[in-house]
Amino acid sequence: MFENLIQQIAIWALPVLFAITVHEVAHGWMARRLGDRTAEMLGRLTLNPVRHIDPVGTVAVPLAMLALGGFIFGWAKPVPVAQRNLGNPRRDMVLVALAGPMSNLVMALAWALIARLAVFINVPWFTEPVALMGVAGITINVVIGLLNLLPVPPLDGGRIVSNLLPPKLSDQYDRLEPYGLIILLLLLVSGALGWILRPSVIWLQRMLFSIIGLS
Repeated sequence: MFENLIQQIAIWALPVLFAITVHEVAHGWMARRLGDRTAEMLGRLTLNPVRHIDPVGTVAVPLAMLALGGFIFGWAKPVPVAQRNLGNPRRDMVLVALAGPMSNLVMALAWALIARLAVFINVPWFTEPVALMGVAGITINVVIGLLNLLPVPPLDGGRIVSNLLPPKLSDQYDRLEPYGLIILLLLLVSGALGWILRPSVIWLQRMLFSIIGLS
């Protein structure tokens, strides 16, 4: 069992680190394009995962989920965004929030192409581990991308909903943010989170494999 866990960690470690790191950098990159340089000034526009690792969200939670055989997901330290610096704060914050999940969907496609390349090369010592890593990359990016689109503050979906609502409703909606993690944990423990995400995750996985001829 321990050896199997080590093998699973070896397969999942790189995809998880890239999925979480690029997600956060995408937020900061979009914010910079729209006028806010906070992330850049704090040195967070880097693909060095050390600058983004959260001991709980990037290490403990993914390891625990992997060991338990459940949904694999995690998070990094959020990239700071000063909404007031954006040219059109409410509209631009929607774009900043969308940048993270969209980057995950792009990475899922990239991992699918890597898996396809590994199968095409067909060298046993290379094909199997890289193809498995590609499948892991697809899964983790699809899960993180869709999870973050849930309309629960402070997830990206919550940011999107908040900035699309009229100001008064937005203020009331934002009051849910202190309870966001509790809501997610309740959804996870009850199994509702898997029930909500699984159909979309499976559909996207099948679509990606179909695109590259691995379905």
